[in-house]
Amino acid sequence: MATTAAATANSEAQETPAVLGGVVAYLTVGGATKAAEFYERAFGAKEVARHPVDEQGRTMHLHLYINGSSVMLCDAYPEYGHPLKEPQGVTMHLMVDDIDAWFDRAVKAGAEVILPVQVMFWGDRYGQLRDPFGVTWAMVAPA
Repeated sequence: MATTAAATANSEAQETPAVLGGVVAYLTVGGATKAAEFYERAFGAKEVARHPVDEQGRTMHLHLYINGSSVMLCDAYPEYGHPLKEPQGVTMHLMVDDIDAWFDRAVKAGAEVILPVQVMFWGDRYGQLRDPFGVTWAMVAPA
């Protein structure tokens, strides 16, 4: 019996997708499932794991790969002490190879332009967007 439980545990562990990147963003948003769909359209995200949604359509964990890194999402659960708060002082920073293509795709998906792509004083091309969930995204590419 213990062998079967161990085999099941090992099997489940192997199905868990690898976490990519040294520091991984974990975003709490209003509508994690919808945010994941948006990130697929806007940033080419690939969903690699998701906990089932509850009766209110919320999920406690969703794992995406975006541009070679993991980004994780969850819905707010105010009844468990995790209310939704407006994002403050955080910018998701994407280093990309073709900033025009990445930026245009995100805008077409519904991101709001905060700062158009331009050559910055440090020499890179840089722009900022806000997604429909209130998260600010910066994109940068060598000029």
